[in-house]
Amino acid sequence: AMAKRGDRVAPPPKAAEWHLVFGNSDAAHGWEELVRQAPGPTRDAFDAISKDPRDTARLGRQHRLRGELASVRIAGEELPQWQYEVTAGGRVWYCVDDMRKRVVLTYASTKHPKATE
Repeated sequence: AMAKRGDRVAPPPKAAEWHLVFGNSDAAHGWEELVRQAPGPTRDAFDAISKDPRDTARLGRQHRLRGELASVRIAGEELPQWQYEVTAGGRVWYCVDDMRKRVVLTYASTKHPKATE
């Protein structure tokens, strides 16, 4: 869907950065909720993921999901799925699409996801 009047402007990626897209409307709504409740940490998450979606320097905060959540089929392709812990409960899950140098946000919520409890 095209952006409309009043929508937040997303910064375009810098040359070396990854381009972030929403994989579904739930992820978009969850992201907006995170932006409202924790704007600073959500901006940090955006910056970290767009710079390097596979960074493991922030151990415990940014890591590949395991088991059934380790990959997701998007547009017919199996992509690795990662998690970024935005806040104590807030999470963003995303898939890394190397072909298109983009990151697909599959889940975003201010509450801890049930699937990983």
